[in-house]
Amino acid sequence: MSPSSSAEDSSSPAVITCKAAVAWGAGEPLVMEEVELSPPHPHEIRIKVFSSSLCRSDISAWESQLLQAIFPRIFGHEASGIVESIGEGVTEFREGDHVLTVFTGECRTCRQCTSGKSNVCQVLGLERRGVMHSDQKTRFSIKGKPVFHYCAVSSFSEYTVVHSGCAVKVSPNAPLEKICLLSCGVAAGLGAAWNVAAVSEGSTVVIFGLGTVGLSVAQGARLKGASRIIGVDTNPDKCEKAKAFGVTEFINPNVILLNFLSQVIKRITDGGADYSFECIGDTGMITTALQSCCDGWGLTVTLGVPKVKPEMSAHYGLLLTGRTLKGTIFGGWKPKSDLPSLVDMYMNKEIEVDKFITHDLPFEDINTAFSLMREGKCLRCVIHMPR
Repeated sequence: MSPSSSAEDSSSPAVITCKAAVAWGAGEPLVMEEVELSPPHPHEIRIKVFSSSLCRSDISAWESQLLQAIFPRIFGHEASGIVESIGEGVTEFREGDHVLTVFTGECRTCRQCTSGKSNVCQVLGLERRGVMHSDQKTRFSIKGKPVFHYCAVSSFSEYTVVHSGCAVKVSPNAPLEKICLLSCGVAAGLGAAWNVAAVSEGSTVVIFGLGTVGLSVAQGARLKGASRIIGVDTNPDKCEKAKAFGVTEFINPNVILLNFLSQVIKRITDGGADYSFECIGDTGMITTALQSCCDGWGLTVTLGVPKVKPEMSAHYGLLLTGRTLKGTIFGGWKPKSDLPSLVDMYMNKEIEVDKFITHDLPFEDINTAFSLMREGKCLRCVIHMPR
């Protein structure tokens, strides 16, 4: 990183040059580039990224041919770092603070934030256009041309700029290379089980998709005392791994006809599960998850990000008989209000995070991480930035 200093005010943050993994096109290998990064604008902070784990949604957006082409782009959103500089009006953070970045922020003043009913901030919600919330512009550039953001975070860079409402201050004693997972996948799964479904003791749970999110749901259900946790995945290698997170039974849809999957689940659960979770990003599987719940009180929660077909369909009779379908972003957590307590739980060994990390890789090997995730050979790859 090579900062340039301001002639007028040497204490003011300046444009810096740093390395970033830039995607130039859908599915194309990332290229390590020298990028210019602007100083933080009002209510923004600039962060030296410490570690960033690769999430399945990064892969989906990178591969997608359906969405509007937003390239060149810097992916990454599940990250930890240290505040390098702050913009005008920032009072919550100081240089040197340890932080987690979050893909959906919390302004604490909008109708949604003050409702007590939602974690979907009207001001700092999920950003899909590759720009910053405040002015709809980018902070990254190469030779004067804009490089777009991802989820207003873009953590596959040595440094990044985020809105102060999209960062959470954490204890300096927490290991940044581990807790980065709490800024998305692990927290989303735990929250789906605890906040959205409110899994009850002695209940039966079925989880479709045993990636990081699905296994986090399993962990959350186990900690709430679920008696049966049935994992559904096409990868038989996940059977033994899933047991460490609380899965008690495993079903591989490839060994039965997919059309009969819900019938099998209803048969072995005496009429259906109390709770089902769709963690794949397959809208067709949402119907199967609904069918796998019991009449009267069965609850289905969908967490997956669709890769191809965003529309879903289901027979209205599934709802008339008392089933409920819920969707959730980030497991219902309000990031600034709730994430510090999850970090504390990790530090107190009340929740598991480390077991989700299957690969630790240096920044220069980021394309290896993308390949491993794309091929389903890892849960979470943690990318470590140069120190």
